Amino acid sequence: MLAALADTPGRTANLGHALGAGRDSLVRALRELVELGLIARNEGYGHPLRPEYLVLPAGAELIPAGVELVHALERLDATEPGLKKWSMPVVHALAAGPRRFSELRELLPGVTARALTLALKDLVAVGLVERTVTDGFPPSTLYRLTAAAEPLLAPLDRLAN
Repeated sequence: MLAALADTPGRTANLGHALGAGRDSLVRALRELVELGLIARNEGYGHPLRPEYLVLPAGAELIPAGVELVHALERLDATEPGLKKWSMPVVHALAAGPRRFSELRELLPGVTARALTLALKDLVAVGLVERTVTDGFPPSTLYRLTAAAEPLLAPLDRLAN
């Protein structure tokens, strides 16, 4: 979102078009960025129902890492699944090593089982995550990053801190 704000005028319609996001998702993301102090509404501009958003200094510091992350996803041909809400948090959680599904749920507060399942399925499909079923009893499933995910880790670390 911050990377898009760097390139696109910060009006909701422009951002939605640039990101291919639905209105509800976009509004929730913008609200969260405002609460985090990364962007602010430009009160002196436009209609109250169609606000413009400005990047604050704290958000501007994150833009280079966001742009780098988006470019890395483009090079991996993983932009669409990579920009979904839970994909990059899952990649970041797996950076420390292989995890079971339940461990990922604990590391990602707010994620539902369905959202985590869909994120993992998308990441496996594009080759960023490997899924392995163990032979023990009961069998368990481990998820780990593939070597292809390496270019995502440095920008994700900068965004997470």
